[in-house]
Amino acid sequence: MFEELPSLAHFIYIPGVLLIGTAFGFRLGAKAVRAELERQQRARKR
Repeated sequence: MFEELPSLAHFIYIPGVLLIGTAFGFRLGAKAVRAELERQQRARKR
């Protein structure tokens, strides 16, 4: 009749993993954008 609710660890673990993944993705994306902008600037100077 009653389903067992997720434990308190799920309410901490899942948002924590999402935040870490978001931060990691943001850092990688920002690095890629900076590299692309630098590449474009070098190509423009030629």
